Amino acid sequence: MRALVWDAPRVMTLREQEQPAPAPKEVLIHVAFAGICGSELGAFLGHNALRVPPLVMGHEFAGTVAALGAEAVACNPALRTGLPVTVNPLSSCDACPACLRGDGHLCPKRRLIGAHRPGAYAEYVCVPAESVLPLPPGLTPREGALAEPVAVAVRIGALAGPLAGEPAFIAGAGPIGLLALQVLRLLGAGPIFVSDLEPTRLAMAEELGGHPIDARHNDPAQVVRDATGGLGATASVDAVGAAPTRAACIAATRSAGTLILSGLHEEVGPIPAAEVIRRELVLRGSFAYSPADFRHAVALLARSAVRLDPWVVEAALAEGGPWFERLAHAPGGVAKVLLVP
Repeated sequence: MRALVWDAPRVMTLREQEQPAPAPKEVLIHVAFAGICGSELGAFLGHNALRVPPLVMGHEFAGTVAALGAEAVACNPALRTGLPVTVNPLSSCDACPACLRGDGHLCPKRRLIGAHRPGAYAEYVCVPAESVLPLPPGLTPREGALAEPVAVAVRIGALAGPLAGEPAFIAGAGPIGLLALQVLRLLGAGPIFVSDLEPTRLAMAEELGGHPIDARHNDPAQVVRDATGGLGATASVDAVGAAPTRAACIAATRSAGTLILSGLHEEVGPIPAAEVIRRELVLRGSFAYSPADFRHAVALLARSAVRLDPWVVEAALAEGGPWFERLAHAPGGVAKVLLVP
């Protein structure tokens, strides 16, 4: 089979590899679409310690069941060959306190497809049978490949607290920012302000119901405060993860409000702690999604409640390297790239 291998920072190589065979409790997936995620973009640039080259990345994907391990159906009775599916790329131990309370994504033994094991930038990928979710009728693999980033946005919404009728602010109009915007709208938040440096992405946010703030020429926090009578947003989301966006979110959040930290562009950076203390802000990390969040994401996609179209681009697997370079520097009017093996 063909696979796109990350060999070193900024080096992606299309190779021929042996097609994997599923272990007893695994499923072989024929990949239809695999999205490029910001975390993989960070790895491509050499900024992500989780992934070590050489590696076949890819954890946002959907396809069809090509083969079943001997015990796969016992693990997941819904499975059959030819079934259109998506996959929760996070697996956990199912026995620790985090797993037992439904937070498998916080399991200390969690494993990620495309990081700890080969991912979906290939024609075929083996995955744990229990991680496979059949696509609901009418939901295509192209749409199902967005389940993972939608689940990230669902988690953000779950942690943001009650927001009906409350103003919110999102720093970053990339895929997660745009999806979080839609999830917060579904929760009744409004108005929702969205800042970015890229005009085309601000246009996407505006089309999806956000109030765009051009951070090149405006102070996002000041715009939010001016629009809310000086109070600020009840909840803010940093969907970038850089020192300026984290600071902007803190400044834009009203006293006793909540700030959700989701972006991981910079793993370490300064935060104005005194302002957090003096205004009793609540800082919440939002990492990935629980299994329930992932199922909810599939349900939202099935009823067309969230979207990234018409800003989704399909590209052949062989074009993956150039697309990684473009997304790192000038994504333009693209919200998501789906690689097609």
